[in-house]
Amino acid sequence: MVAKLDIYRRSEALLQPATTLVCALALLATGAQFAMAQPAAAFPAKPLRIISPYSPGGLGDSFPRAVASGLAESLGQPVIVENRPGASQAIGMQVAAKAPPDGHTMVFGSVTSLAINPAVSKDLPYDPVKDFAPLSLCVTTPLYLVVHPSVPATTVKDLVALARRQPGRLTFASGGNGSSNHLAGELLRLLAGIDMIHVPYKGAGPAMADVMGGHVDLMLGSAGLSEARAGRVRVLGVTSTKRTAAAPDVPTLQEAGVPGYESTIWFGLLATGGTPAPIVDRLSRDIRKVLQQPALQKTFSTVDITPTTPEGFAAHIQAEMQKWRKVISRAKIVME
Repeated sequence: MVAKLDIYRRSEALLQPATTLVCALALLATGAQFAMAQPAAAFPAKPLRIISPYSPGGLGDSFPRAVASGLAESLGQPVIVENRPGASQAIGMQVAAKAPPDGHTMVFGSVTSLAINPAVSKDLPYDPVKDFAPLSLCVTTPLYLVVHPSVPATTVKDLVALARRQPGRLTFASGGNGSSNHLAGELLRLLAGIDMIHVPYKGAGPAMADVMGGHVDLMLGSAGLSEARAGRVRVLGVTSTKRTAAAPDVPTLQEAGVPGYESTIWFGLLATGGTPAPIVDRLSRDIRKVLQQPALQKTFSTVDITPTTPEGFAAHIQAEMQKWRKVISRAKIVME
């Protein structure tokens, strides 16, 4: 009996280190799980900000402010919009890229900053894929193909036929070399097989002014409807794949005889790259809820509100990058 008890005590002593190790590992695992869960559980821990790479005024400024107001209510923290314009949106994007990856900084990115800039610039101070975590696509708006009333074309087919009869004579304006207006014109030139002369301006406003003044023949821009009602330009087509509710009588360029044509201006919200997945998911859900609010949709009724999942937005960015890279390469566009 004494011998058996002694053996039991020796076995217990041998088991104690192993038992202690198992407990320690369990505690470490629990601690690791707590550390991983803690950022999401504690989020948001302070006021948030949305970087707008645009000057005050315009859709690139007013839309994120509307979203910020709705997010503040759902997140329980103030959401401040910070304007950081300049360098074709690169300044604001760089600020957001260098922010701590804790979800407290977002940026209102666009087709220009996320798809066009990477294709036309070799020295961007940010990486559109590695430096950001997509949250949701927010808004999409088409461009309008407008011509000065003196141009003898009332349809897109008329314009294409005119350009083919007189190669190199028609001129199209844009907001600058490599801008969305410029690339939309180059896409039309490539898909329709026509030759037009590009006339770049320092902004879309001056470009449209010269089209209305008859100094340039045509332009693809976000403006045009009110100018057409005033008789200063003629709208021939819209660049989206579907007709827009703002101008249901205006055909798409695809309907009007340019197969495969699609060019839109789009915007979306992104967090800093490396932001924990639970925080990305939380922000994405809350943003999509805000975008679906009837009041916001009524305020921005002239554009399409297009909420997506993070994965959907990431796929959209990749597709747009590939598309515009091909256009830029074929058109041999070189930034000065």
